[in-house]
Amino acid sequence: MEGSDIYRASNSMRARSSTVWRNNSVEVFSRSTREEDDEEALKWAALEKLPTYNRLRKGLLTASHGAANEIDVADLGYQDRQKLLERLVKVAEEDNERFLLKLRERIDRVGLDIPTIEVRYEHLKIEAEAFVGGRALPSFINSATNVIEGFLNALHIIPSRKKHVTILKDVSGIIKPRRMTLLLGPPSSGKTTLLLALSGKLDKSLQVSGKVTYNGHEMNEFVPQRTAAYISQHDVHIGEMTVRETLAFSARCQGVGSRYDMLSELSRREKAANIKPDPDLDVYMKATATAGQESSIVTDYTMKILGLDICADTMVGDEMLRGISGGQRKRVTTGEMLVGPANALFMDEISTGLDSSTTFQIVSSLRQYVHILNGTAVISLLQPAPETYDLFDDIILISDGQVVYHGPREYILDFFESMGFRCPERKGAADFLQEVTSKKDQAQYWVRRDQPYRFVTVTQFAEAFQSFHIGRKLGQELAVPFDKTKSHPAALTTKQYGINKKELLKANFSREYLLMKRNSFVYIFKLCQLFIMALIALTLFFRTEMHHDNLDDAGVYAGAIFFTIVTVMFNGMAEISMTIAKLPVFYKQRDLLFFPSWAYAIPSWILKIPVTIVEVALWVFLTYYVIGFDPNVGRLFKQYLILLFISQMASSLFRAIAALGRNMIVANTFGSFAVLTLLTLGGFILSKRDIKKWWIWGFWISPLMYGQNALMGNEFLGNSWHNATHNLGLEYLDSRAFFKDSYWYWLGFGALVGFVLLFNVLFGLALEYLDPFDKPQAVIAEDPTTEASATEVELPRIESSGRDGSVVESSHGKKKGMVLPFEPHSITFDEIVYSVDMPQEMKEQGVQEDRLVLLKGVSGAFRPGVLTALMGVSGAGKTTLMDVLAGRKTGGYIDGSIKISGYPKKQETFARISGYCEQNDIHSPHVTVYESLVYSAWLRLPSSVDSKTRKMFIEEVMELVELNPLRNSLVGLPAIMFGTMFWDLGGKHSTRGDLMNALGSMYTAVLFLGVQNSSSVQPVVAVERTVFYREKAAGMYSALPYAFSQILVELPYIFFQAVTYGVIVYAMIGFDWTAEKFFWYLFFMYFTLLYFTFYGMMGVAVTPNHHVASIVAAAFYAIWNLFSGFVVSRPSIPIWWRWYYWACPVAWTLYGLVGSQFGDILEVMPSENKTVKAFIEDSYGIKHDFIGVAAVVVAGIAVLFAFTFAVAIKTFNFQKR
Repeated sequence: MEGSDIYRASNSMRARSSTVWRNNSVEVFSRSTREEDDEEALKWAALEKLPTYNRLRKGLLTASHGAANEIDVADLGYQDRQKLLERLVKVAEEDNERFLLKLRERIDRVGLDIPTIEVRYEHLKIEAEAFVGGRALPSFINSATNVIEGFLNALHIIPSRKKHVTILKDVSGIIKPRRMTLLLGPPSSGKTTLLLALSGKLDKSLQVSGKVTYNGHEMNEFVPQRTAAYISQHDVHIGEMTVRETLAFSARCQGVGSRYDMLSELSRREKAANIKPDPDLDVYMKATATAGQESSIVTDYTMKILGLDICADTMVGDEMLRGISGGQRKRVTTGEMLVGPANALFMDEISTGLDSSTTFQIVSSLRQYVHILNGTAVISLLQPAPETYDLFDDIILISDGQVVYHGPREYILDFFESMGFRCPERKGAADFLQEVTSKKDQAQYWVRRDQPYRFVTVTQFAEAFQSFHIGRKLGQELAVPFDKTKSHPAALTTKQYGINKKELLKANFSREYLLMKRNSFVYIFKLCQLFIMALIALTLFFRTEMHHDNLDDAGVYAGAIFFTIVTVMFNGMAEISMTIAKLPVFYKQRDLLFFPSWAYAIPSWILKIPVTIVEVALWVFLTYYVIGFDPNVGRLFKQYLILLFISQMASSLFRAIAALGRNMIVANTFGSFAVLTLLTLGGFILSKRDIKKWWIWGFWISPLMYGQNALMGNEFLGNSWHNATHNLGLEYLDSRAFFKDSYWYWLGFGALVGFVLLFNVLFGLALEYLDPFDKPQAVIAEDPTTEASATEVELPRIESSGRDGSVVESSHGKKKGMVLPFEPHSITFDEIVYSVDMPQEMKEQGVQEDRLVLLKGVSGAFRPGVLTALMGVSGAGKTTLMDVLAGRKTGGYIDGSIKISGYPKKQETFARISGYCEQNDIHSPHVTVYESLVYSAWLRLPSSVDSKTRKMFIEEVMELVELNPLRNSLVGLPAIMFGTMFWDLGGKHSTRGDLMNALGSMYTAVLFLGVQNSSSVQPVVAVERTVFYREKAAGMYSALPYAFSQILVELPYIFFQAVTYGVIVYAMIGFDWTAEKFFWYLFFMYFTLLYFTFYGMMGVAVTPNHHVASIVAAAFYAIWNLFSGFVVSRPSIPIWWRWYYWACPVAWTLYGLVGSQFGDILEVMPSENKTVKAFIEDSYGIKHDFIGVAAVVVAGIAVLFAFTFAVAIKTFNFQKR
């Protein structure tokens, strides 16, 4: 909790602060009688004479030798902060209350009021509309049906199939300041919804009636997100930041509220009364009232209170990055809000993953804050221990969306006793309250033996509470409205953000810079990759092989320029995965009003500019002269400038697509789609005069058209392209319909600058107005007999059908016993020592050792038939010990011995006989709960268990929900686009340009559909791989069956995709309708899409995460594009690179497609005076007789990539634990 928080008030305007705080008359206190050291007194006197602003930033800090030194509180160093806290709160459990009382005493001494907040909710009713049963699952058919139904609903043609669900039913109550309120209720009773409603954070799609007020003010009269802090039950953090950095950033964004105003008034009154405060307390309060500090004393205090000081410099971590323990991560979520100045706290299940002693200590600290500094707190806990339960003043018991009780803790058991239910002596009150409203458990607490027991419904309890004396008193209090005049002017915040715009921008800049440093590997990797690509390009387009004699030579130079643009464009694609990875944290912090969207968007853009400058410089200065572009130095820098802005445009575009897509699969699909459209309509693949009039608008709005024309003009209008007789440069520009005027360079430059700004504005707007997909949404069970109720919203009802028992009733009424076979084993472990390399952050704090020891010689034994509880405080090493024993650690150093029934443990066999339930929930997001259990049972149970027995656990094997619903839903779209772009070009082959266009249609289809498949499969495989690590470690299956099932499941989808796409495009482009040509086209399309998909999967399997996978993949897309035979035809490739043409998968595909379509046409081309067949052989080196070989190679490449994926999945493990 935020002890530094002198009192939790919100921002009042500084200008009016003095009048706010002068409401009370101040008695003049006599001079403090404490003996004062002369020197300290002189320093204090000097401080008192300073102007107010300076006086509030200066304090006297006792140095180690005892002398008091004047310091600026904004510059408190790490050591100073630690020593100060050591004196004020040495041991959090013992000293925190005394410290807060000293703080309160200082405020009371001058008669200062502390703001308080009373929250009322009256007749609050919350409803939602949701799909029921199987219709709620995200399958392809459901997604399509929902879109069509939604459209028809909007037109009022058919009624909505969504069911009406009530989450909260007419609830009322008052949450009072200075009282700790515990929110109890069984799972799915509406606790989270109530907390969200009280803190003003309800989803806009919900229908809400009734009202919530703070001190009598409705939500629209102030900013509830800043007045109250809502602490979520989900831990969403950036894994690469340390605990200290995470909390410091939060404190910096939330600001100091009205602590500064309060302190200035406090200081004024103390000066008038001639009171000298405690120097340490004074420095502490001044430090907490100074906004904009990178690391504040508030952060250090909060970490101390939450017990996070021991892991302050450890990474938070995530599924793939080792970090703090689950309990510590939960405390970071709590601390993130407590470092702010909010005066009302709404905390949702903050004890999950915490041991009872840590929970007690945290709740105890919160209680001290609430009681001493007039806070307001509602805390929802799942199963609080009796001593934690006793810390609360009030209880809200909620069940089925109704408030059963809201009042003092002392009377709640009396209320239930009046209803005939008593809590047994040995039972914790909290556990009793959770169970007494449930159908399953209620009967055991019935005490009126003289009366028959009948189930008392939640509604009956709620009605009885209205006539209970506490309920009547609550009703009377609600009947009298809150007197708004008694509300402290500083209690409610009216400012939207905690600090000014400049400070918000600075905070986001420093965090983005920190994350770029932590991810520097990615940027260095990209640079190395670009360096290799540049080397390939300059050796392929080597100046000694490049001539200026005819149009073919000009075409090769144009190919070099086009390849440069494509490389720069693909280089930006990595932005998609890097942006999406940070979006969940962004959405959380945006909704908590940490910062506006623009403050996040601007650093994301600006800090990438230096990276772009270096990348483009590397490319241009390596390749320009070696390739033999026009030797004028001015043209070199003009090429650099255009490429710089194409690179900026590309990364801005992909960031905008990531923010619009909000999901890896959607964004990758649309990212590939954008690249395809921009490149196809950029003027190189299809020349301007061949673009159909219905697509010409796409030509004018393609940023690459402007970049391409600027670069082509920059090169071909140079002196090296025209001699005495004719201007070859102009002739080439004319033949391909590029613009010939020199002013097009600056026009293109201006357009690119405009596009960079446009895409960044679009990025900012998408961040501002769009909400994340995939909000946790309950699947409501289909139950025709009852109205859908609140219970069903968050949790599906599970009908008990005997599968959970070991004895199942048969149809004849006989009982069949069923025991699954297992062999009992004992485990002994002796002197287990586990250590990891010392984190760099801890070395920077002065730690000398090379290793950090996490388990220090642990020994023990587990026996069959004995249930052992492993206990210890959060962060003690419980999970670490379990990981070591279960063989789940992939990093670090393990010493000691582990034996199973006396034999040394062998992980391969041990995994088959052991089950490990991990703390982190790692599941495949695309299967239902039931399907996960089906899958697990089939793989975990020994082969001796027959299928009938297995089905006693699992009634039916449901069909797996489709893994990637978007893959096929978006197939038809590019097909129709291609068809209309290249309409009827397949039948034309009278000129070189006609053949270039037909070849262009095949090239774009292959490269871009392939890239889309490859990039959209990567996030799916990456998510499934984390599940695979868990299941493989549990011995559910070996790697190869998993890999081959991943491969096989793609075959039918891609066949469907190739047929759909192939038929549409073949017909629209107008290729020859002969069976042989059509089936060759389909064959090559199918195997090409297949090898691209397997290549994407292989990319994930050989890299640690899909950020790196997408960067590696992008490099190869560019190389394949270069050697495909379209950018540079095979005869034009230098002899030393020709071998790679034969190694390039895309080249084989194009060979097959072009050869099968045009390799046997014997019509003469008027412009070339040779047959189409001869032209294809001379210009492209493609022979019709060689198609069979191409077919075998393309199929072989698909098999090779699939096999590599399987081997990589088996061999590599990138999980760090």
